[in-house]
Amino acid sequence: MIPLKDSTRSGTIPFVNLLLIGINIAVFIYQLSLSSQELNQFILNYGVIPSQLPLWSIPFHLLTNPMALFPLVSATFMHGSLFHIGGNMLYLWVFGDNVEDRLGHFRYLLFYFLVAFIGHFAHIFTNPGSNIPTIGASGAVAGVLGAYFLAFPKAKILALIPLGIFLTVTTVPAVLFLFLWFILQLINGIIGGVGAVQTVAWWAHIGGFIGGAVLYKIFKKRSYREIRY
Repeated sequence: MIPLKDSTRSGTIPFVNLLLIGINIAVFIYQLSLSSQELNQFILNYGVIPSQLPLWSIPFHLLTNPMALFPLVSATFMHGSLFHIGGNMLYLWVFGDNVEDRLGHFRYLLFYFLVAFIGHFAHIFTNPGSNIPTIGASGAVAGVLGAYFLAFPKAKILALIPLGIFLTVTTVPAVLFLFLWFILQLINGIIGGVGAVQTVAWWAHIGGFIGGAVLYKIFKKRSYREIRY
């Protein structure tokens, strides 16, 4: 299912969400300007490579060499293809503005980076020996979906749904849409196996979603007006 829009109206201008989308697009345009060799080196330098960043080393780097952790940030804004960035930014566009509205601008920015880190940690934990660089905003976007799942249980999603060779547009409850999305990630993560070579960081999606749901309960504003559906 491909989300097109949701029924929830944002009460504020989601400038943080728009800024995040803009940075992702700018970085992807920069990637397109690189030669194949330059792009490969760029990804090696700024992607998250689990075998080079084991979880036990993160507190050590935090105290002695914080720049060694920069890939946890930079990889979040890098993408491997037009389809990769297109899918992530579409989800962020549909769901991110409302989560920002619910959390507040500064909390949303902090939330976004924290769920991105949780997604990276989940991937590192399940693929500790991998030498393959991991890039993409999927963990952060999954966190946004996890927050939306709890924040807007009555919302509806206008979605494009493939039916064989045909496509149809229909409205589905947000909780159903996001539940099915999460189950799909979970199935793929289990089928792929822990420690197996994977072309998609399924466990980053799973970890990000769960992390987003948990952090939403912590970060949400205590007094918030009723949401209009």
